[in-house]
Amino acid sequence: MSSRERVLGRVRAALADVPGAERPEDVPVNRDYLRVHGHRTPAETADLLAENLADYRAKVHRTDAVQLPSLISELLSAHGSRTAVVPPGLPEEWMAQARSADVELLPDTPESTPAELDAVDSVVTGCAVAIAETGTVVLDAAPDQGRRRITLVPDHHVCVVRVPDQVVDSVPQGLERLDPTRPLTWISGPSATSDIELDRVEGVHGPRTLEVILVEG
Repeated sequence: MSSRERVLGRVRAALADVPGAERPEDVPVNRDYLRVHGHRTPAETADLLAENLADYRAKVHRTDAVQLPSLISELLSAHGSRTAVVPPGLPEEWMAQARSADVELLPDTPESTPAELDAVDSVVTGCAVAIAETGTVVLDAAPDQGRRRITLVPDHHVCVVRVPDQVVDSVPQGLERLDPTRPLTWISGPSATSDIELDRVEGVHGPRTLEVILVEG
């Protein structure tokens, strides 16, 4: 008996008592597992998010809505960025100071090729939700986030998270806010991998530098 036949035989045995017409949605799934680890105030949740983002080597900044445009401009300047991709739904006021600082703002268009995006210095986006317990930012290609490729090809990603509106404690809470039919990108720190000798290499499947701005108020 081959390995394939052995595995399929076990599957058939496990399904022997299942009616042929039964579908997965016909059977309720018990979901009484622990949803959140501990009890936190919104401020404590934001602090935990910042801590876990930093653990993943993301650069975390905290500000308010008034100072956000100047902070974005400062981050782009510190990175030496002369060009930045901007999704169509990103609030215009966020990029006002960067524009006045002579950063060329490029639209997210279907015609942009990978080579053209690779030549872009930075990308600035919003997010769909941020998960504190895992230090994860999730994008869903909404208008303020743009196409997935604009956050995977440029080397520098500035992501704005609204606190507390877009911050949840746990993955189960985050999933409740997401549409599974949308293209979801889950980001925990800058893109990185390690070889067999554990030499860390960043910028493999996305930007080398992830900067997350937590905007309160």
